[in-house]
Amino acid sequence: MLLTTKFLRPSTDRRAIRRDRLNMLLEPADAKRLNLVVAPAGFGKTTLVAQWRARSTGSTAWLSLDEHDDEPRRFWQYLIGAFEHAGLPGLEACKPLLVHDQDETATGTITALINQLAADGGQWALVLDDFHLIRDDRILRALAYLIDYLPPSVTVTLASRTEPPLPLARWRVRRWIEDIHPALLAFSEGECRQFFQDTMGLDLSDSEADAICRRTEGWVAAMQLTALTGARGQEPQPTSAPRLQVDERHISDYVLSEVLSQQSAAATEFLLDTAHCPRLCGSLCDAIRGSQDSQQWLEHLLSQNLFLIPLDTQSQWFRYHDLFRDALLHRIRHLDPDRARSLWRKTVDWLLDHGHVQDGILQIVKEADWPWLASVLAEHGNNLIHGGYHLPVLEWIESLPPELIHDSPQIQMLRCWALFFANRLDTLDPLLTTLEDLLDRRVADSHPDAEGALGLQSEISLIRSYLARTRSDDRSASVLTRQVLKDIDHTQIPLKSVTYYGVGLDYFGEGLLLDAEDALLSAIRYGQLERKPSTVLSSGGLLAWIQYNRGDIEQALSTCTDVRAWVDQHYADPSQPRLISCWQNSALAEIYRERNQPDLAAAHLAPLLEHVDRGTEPGQHVIIQYVRGHLAFSEGRLQEAFEVLEDAVRIGRKRRDHIVFEPPASSALLARCYLAAGHPDQALECLDPADAGSFSNPLNREQYLISCARVQVALGQPDRAQEILSSLLSAAERNAHNRHLVEILLVYGEALDLQGRHEEAVEMLDRAMAKASEAGFLRLFSEESPRLQTLVRALPALQAPGAWNQDLRTLLGGCRPAEPDDQPGPAGPGAQTTANPALLPEPLSQREMEVLALIHDGHSNKDIASRMAVAPATVKAHIRNLYGKLGVGRRTEALARARELGLLSR
Repeated sequence: MLLTTKFLRPSTDRRAIRRDRLNMLLEPADAKRLNLVVAPAGFGKTTLVAQWRARSTGSTAWLSLDEHDDEPRRFWQYLIGAFEHAGLPGLEACKPLLVHDQDETATGTITALINQLAADGGQWALVLDDFHLIRDDRILRALAYLIDYLPPSVTVTLASRTEPPLPLARWRVRRWIEDIHPALLAFSEGECRQFFQDTMGLDLSDSEADAICRRTEGWVAAMQLTALTGARGQEPQPTSAPRLQVDERHISDYVLSEVLSQQSAAATEFLLDTAHCPRLCGSLCDAIRGSQDSQQWLEHLLSQNLFLIPLDTQSQWFRYHDLFRDALLHRIRHLDPDRARSLWRKTVDWLLDHGHVQDGILQIVKEADWPWLASVLAEHGNNLIHGGYHLPVLEWIESLPPELIHDSPQIQMLRCWALFFANRLDTLDPLLTTLEDLLDRRVADSHPDAEGALGLQSEISLIRSYLARTRSDDRSASVLTRQVLKDIDHTQIPLKSVTYYGVGLDYFGEGLLLDAEDALLSAIRYGQLERKPSTVLSSGGLLAWIQYNRGDIEQALSTCTDVRAWVDQHYADPSQPRLISCWQNSALAEIYRERNQPDLAAAHLAPLLEHVDRGTEPGQHVIIQYVRGHLAFSEGRLQEAFEVLEDAVRIGRKRRDHIVFEPPASSALLARCYLAAGHPDQALECLDPADAGSFSNPLNREQYLISCARVQVALGQPDRAQEILSSLLSAAERNAHNRHLVEILLVYGEALDLQGRHEEAVEMLDRAMAKASEAGFLRLFSEESPRLQTLVRALPALQAPGAWNQDLRTLLGGCRPAEPDDQPGPAGPGAQTTANPALLPEPLSQREMEVLALIHDGHSNKDIASRMAVAPATVKAHIRNLYGKLGVGRRTEALARARELGLLSR
């Protein structure tokens, strides 16, 4: 006799959350034969399937399986009984066949069932709940036979904690399967809020419900246990306290009873041994277990859906569901506290030894092992700070007992660096003085670490050099930096990268761009050796900014690409935000704006805007707003440019004493916005004469004075403009300030033309054209006055062949160039090529030749970007330049033209 209650579909609670997005997936489809609903215990598999069938019009044969059904004859008896209970006629013939099937494969019975379903012709659904309890190979083979030959009107649904060993790969290729996995079953935040309010009848705020949802990761059983605990009349809570909190004790009991109790002893041992790992990989688990089979265990647990979540697509890194891991930790600490402590130390040691320092520190902090934390910070804190994690380091230091800080010069030095990077400069002087006194005593007392004390003295000098820059005391800053550079080879502390960055800032502040470039190249090289990604990014960003202003845009882009690739290769952590350099992203935004690619400029600017909103070092604030305003100005969004640049001017003046390095002259750009709006008097007003003497950086002083000259031209005073510009011209040429040199020549040319000196004006403008073409400057021409643009359009030199000339003609004509990827190039399809087919108006650069070769090999833009380790946008830019120089519009034309010129073999 069969137990008929196993055939009853669970009733659905009218208050249950309707999951229409999943119900739609379960519905029958043309090719589908199987719904596979696989998730750990408590994810709502049965509720979902029951809810779906309650709203469906077809017939349902439901079978709730138990551990006794893992026997072929019993399994098939119950499966046929489920169909019979649901009203499928003609099954009387199946029962005798089942009795006579000698090999227990039930082939005859299954064939008869298939034939009867086909004869019935109705829409049927077979649901097998708790299918993970079926492990017998004979049942699994027979069920695969049934699914292979089912009529199209029948859909099988398996609800299981593990993926069954059926021929799923073959069926997936045939599109027979709809997979409902844990990520789909997990409740969204909206569903969580609805669950607590409608199903559990709890009046929680959205923020409280969302917090529980995040903690449980949408695991409905954990949410229900939490809700049931909270509904049992807890003591009233303060108004500010959450009214409902995740009840980890009840969840732990649930895990132990529903999950661990059903695992083998070996699986349970693996789970408990690895519970301390915040993230898991095979080598980590092997190290703490003393074994070699951990990867196989991880893959087994993943196939069993034991709350193991993959963190990559290569099945190398995983993590346990947080609440599941908490339950495991509670279990092992209760069973064997000494072993738990040993496993924890092994886990932390492995994390620290393999570069996962932050994960290791977080585990130490959780256990409040303060002496170990102080030791780890002394060893790794400097690199963490220079990797952009100064705020966590500061928080960890402040959690240490005071005596551990007072007795450790290294920890005190770390605190100073962390405060410096956090821009809390006002607190540094007394701390540095206290630390200097401690170090002096150690040297005087011949302390065993006296040599380390001398190294820390160099670090103090380096910080004091940066503080001197905030006070515009460039002389003291330079003296301190060079003293550190002189002493640095005698210390054991890696400081060369930071010191050379300071030297680069000094040279940049003096307008010596070539010397600054050399120093910053050294800063990048030593930063890579010292593993300081923040210094590498900052040095590379400032170097790119300098190269851009020097007129070497391609080199600036290459610098950004190389530096970004090194940082991402050595310091990419998907759990942490991407390390961003204000200098680098600002340089990229300026470069792409200048090359008339505003979308790319905006993409590099976007990550910086949140720093403005949240608050950042005032110098960085001004730089970001300057670049933001410049992009708005270039695109004609003058009102936005006014607002942003006025903010930059205000912050620059108000916070001048807190700015470490002098930002660009925002007032000069603001004046240009007023000129563009037709308000030269307001432009003159915003150029405060007091600012002229406040700029210590010659680049910023030049920028300010060029704007002054523009205003004088606009006011009809060309002689005054000429006087200003003539004083700038030779210095800009001498110091390779090539961007400013082009601007000086352009405005000078307009001033001469206003004086009727047309031939001299054309000579100046031709010089500007030649210098801009050589450097790749483009957009700055369209930012000048309409009168000056008219003068440039009339230049005979502008009509010469070449991609740059054509881009400038297009820009000054008000048109944007086409996109380069298999679209008509700047010359247009079928455009006339150069007169001499053996020569190019502009030679191809090394990068363009490399792109050409990869195009010839048949690679897509994406493949080219990957092989060259550059952004796809950079590849598009190279292709656009390539098309322009070859005078073609498509890849096939480019290859044909390159072969004609002998650039490629035929």
